[in-house]
Amino acid sequence: MISPTHNISKQPVIEDRRLKAIYEKVEAAERLSYDDSVTMYRSGDILALGYMANLVRERKHGDTTYFNVNRHINPTDVCVASCRLCAFGKKAKDPKAYTMSLEQVWEVAGKGYAEAVTEFHVVGGLHPELSLDWFCQMIAGLKERYAGVHLKAFTMVEVAFLAKRAKISIRETLEKLKSAGVDSLPGGGAEIFSERVRRIICDHKIDGSEWLETARTAHQIGLKSNCTVLYGHLETPEDLSDHLVKLRAVQDETGGFVTHIPLAFHPDNTALSHLPKTSGFEDLKQIAISRLMLDNIPHIKAYWIMLTPGMAQIAQRFGANDIDGTVVEEKIYHDAGATTAQHFRRKDLLRLIREAGREPVERDTAYRPVTRTESAFTVLV
Repeated sequence: MISPTHNISKQPVIEDRRLKAIYEKVEAAERLSYDDSVTMYRSGDILALGYMANLVRERKHGDTTYFNVNRHINPTDVCVASCRLCAFGKKAKDPKAYTMSLEQVWEVAGKGYAEAVTEFHVVGGLHPELSLDWFCQMIAGLKERYAGVHLKAFTMVEVAFLAKRAKISIRETLEKLKSAGVDSLPGGGAEIFSERVRRIICDHKIDGSEWLETARTAHQIGLKSNCTVLYGHLETPEDLSDHLVKLRAVQDETGGFVTHIPLAFHPDNTALSHLPKTSGFEDLKQIAISRLMLDNIPHIKAYWIMLTPGMAQIAQRFGANDIDGTVVEEKIYHDAGATTAQHFRRKDLLRLIREAGREPVERDTAYRPVTRTESAFTVLV
């Protein structure tokens, strides 16, 4: 196993001379600029980027790689939006569309509870008929039945849609969801903040500034969240750099982002199916630059569902310090052509992390360590 200081003690080989000044900043723990980000995206020196990202990662987390035992719940795939990037959402009249009843949601949650999950991850489509009250009932029912499970529920896009339907403010909507039992929010729906690109790939969603404002409001009322970036479609290095800088600015204000998750665009079964899939080179570059730019967001996740388990392992040397969780059943990426398994067991994640030369630590959603015996688990507060 490589020790946390192994790479830091050696000088890197930097082939791209443009990165030398950036390396000096990283070594001195100075904040990188928008221009630095664009330079890194335009560089092909992936090993230098990985070295720098790993330096930052090991300063923050040493050899630790986090995972959790979680379950994804997607209550409905009915969606009023028609985003070109999406293979998940369906119209209400589509014979393949589904909407769970409250009882079905609670039952599905129980199937994952058998492995002592610590988190339910709840996201779905923008249903034209399901009300804010319905979702509050769903959350309250989950909290009543599974009191010890953290409820990470509803993207900023879903929150804004529910607010619009209920004709109340974003803040009031978030306060209702929090009162019902929502503990934090996932980071999906951010896509890319560039309005030029959003008009093409997701023009039916809230715009980038509204996503950021919804996140800001959630943080202000005490709800932490994750954040994401979608890459590998029509974006430019400037678009990606702008996105990361804007996330960092909100984090400077609120401190509410816990984890950043770079998400690769999967074009299969979407209106953008003519686009190529991302390469491993692009995936590792995005993770590395995210770690280098987002100096104030604690964790960078290599989402194994999207990357494949093997790439998620490599990413632990390119800035990532989290590999996500057991998941149990993932629909959104698999509808877009993902061929990875839909779930892993805890022992599989332990094996993956150890094979990558890192030390696995099971966490809850707030990154508190979880210890387990054969019959129970304890969160170390």
